[in-house]
Amino acid sequence: MTQQTISRLCWWTVVTFALISVWDLLGQDLALARVFGTASGFPLRDHWLWSSVLHQGARRVAWTLQFGLLLAVWWPVGVLRVLTKRQRVAMLIASMLSLVVVSMLKTSSPTSCPWDLAQFGGNALYISHWNWGAADGGVGRCFPAGHASAAFCFLPGYFWLRDKAPRAANIWLALTLVAGSTIGLAQQVRGAHYLSHNLWTAWLCWVVAGACYLLFEHTRLRTLFAKSRGARPY
Repeated sequence: MTQQTISRLCWWTVVTFALISVWDLLGQDLALARVFGTASGFPLRDHWLWSSVLHQGARRVAWTLQFGLLLAVWWPVGVLRVLTKRQRVAMLIASMLSLVVVSMLKTSSPTSCPWDLAQFGGNALYISHWNWGAADGGVGRCFPAGHASAAFCFLPGYFWLRDKAPRAANIWLALTLVAGSTIGLAQQVRGAHYLSHNLWTAWLCWVVAGACYLLFEHTRLRTLFAKSRGARPY
């Protein structure tokens, strides 16, 4: 990946951060939640399409693909064959690290889900997730979106495939964004998350993916990794 490409991707990372921040500042999360929620809760919370198919089913598919990514380290299939084993390992590490980062933030977050709010039949008050440390009276642990990360964690594939198979990389990126957005939409409709929760999950996974790519492909760690195996640097 050229320096110009890296600079362009960094620029888009900053732009998306700004755009999501503007959405937060405008306070539109709650307004959008009202589209799907009522005073007695979220009517589609247990609907078969949003709950069984696009929530539970999509999550199972995502985890199956994640297991497939692990197996692909030794037995690559399809476009993953263009990558070296070292690159497939690095991509897997970036993917797993994305999940860890989102999970750690979610576990420590005091922000509750929309369905926990008093105006939707719960007990919590709406407090922005930027108001760190402020309890809203609910159970918390809702920010960022954990289920969407099961799809967005595949974003590292875009970075590693871009050099050797740019067309496949773009398709990989598009499919990952569509899958993550679909799972995020299901959670939005069910009242499990605000839109910003899903957007920040996508952004975090993108940043972790990009940072890992730079770490493994553009620093001395690349050489050290090869030397530890007694091989020449890739």
